[in-house]
Amino acid sequence: MRLGLALGYWGRGPDPRHLELARLAEDLGYHSLWTSESWGSDAFTALTWLAAHTTRIKLGTAVAQMAARTPTATAMHALTLDHLSEGRVLLGLGLSGPQVVEGWYGRPFPKSPLTATREYVDVIRQVLRREAPVELAGRFHSHPYGGPDAAGLGKPLKPITHPLRADLPVLLGAEGPKNIAQTVRIADGWLPLYWSPARADVYAPTLAEAPPGFLVAPMAQARLCDDVTEGLLPVKAMLGFYIGGMGHATRNFHADLMARMGYEEAARRVQELFGQGRRDEAIAAVPDAFADEISLVGPRARIAERLELWRAGPVTDLLVTSPDAATLRALAELNS
Repeated sequence: MRLGLALGYWGRGPDPRHLELARLAEDLGYHSLWTSESWGSDAFTALTWLAAHTTRIKLGTAVAQMAARTPTATAMHALTLDHLSEGRVLLGLGLSGPQVVEGWYGRPFPKSPLTATREYVDVIRQVLRREAPVELAGRFHSHPYGGPDAAGLGKPLKPITHPLRADLPVLLGAEGPKNIAQTVRIADGWLPLYWSPARADVYAPTLAEAPPGFLVAPMAQARLCDDVTEGLLPVKAMLGFYIGGMGHATRNFHADLMARMGYEEAARRVQELFGQGRRDEAIAAVPDAFADEISLVGPRARIAERLELWRAGPVTDLLVTSPDAATLRALAELNS
């Protein structure tokens, strides 16, 4: 199991620690470095900046949101950065949810998310292979565009720039069972949102269909500390926001995933409290047990013991979220 450093997206502004942490991760032998986006900073610009200040570490988006760009625009970002970084890019994509897609990007959330995702990946693959002009008679991503408002002058095109790698890895953030099953069929890897090593058997039948070399790369917050309860507070804060605030009360993929993992009553309570503006109570309502099983928190011996559970399952790459240099060093030593 390889280690990656997940830096996420910016808050109110750029985090001055990110460049130092990225360099440290490369020095420690971490395999990959990941940026994200929501409705603020974008994933590719920050990743390009980090690429310019590193030399070996792989560069991933976890995740670039599909609604933010057409598939050809995303392919252009990926192939450009892949050239500049000499072949270090891992393209992680995610569909996001209706609240963000329609509220922030001003686009309709696709009525068939599986079809929209499949078409998006198909177009990107065509761009990267550059075997022929991009053509797809798609429901959501037609090339050339031929809708009722089309000028009728669209022409199939190949990228002017020759991609460095036709097989640039494409990973998908997927949560629902059907979405995960499709990810195994059409992508090079899966970016699980919440991963519990104690429940890895749930995904065993689906992952058994994965091709050789398929990546399973979940994120996990990590913190080296003496007090486990205190160390779990940032994990609970993240969960409270995602479960309560990253989606509508009637359609929240994050809350649904928590429910499928055995915490349905708590998930709905967190949603209710967050929706009422009682954010501190929503965070407190996140069960410590749930926060603990999807993270690596506590003294070094405890993290070492729990890390073995992660290593024993199908995870190929553990993407660590931690702003703490001591934690990153400890994980590198324990995983060596």
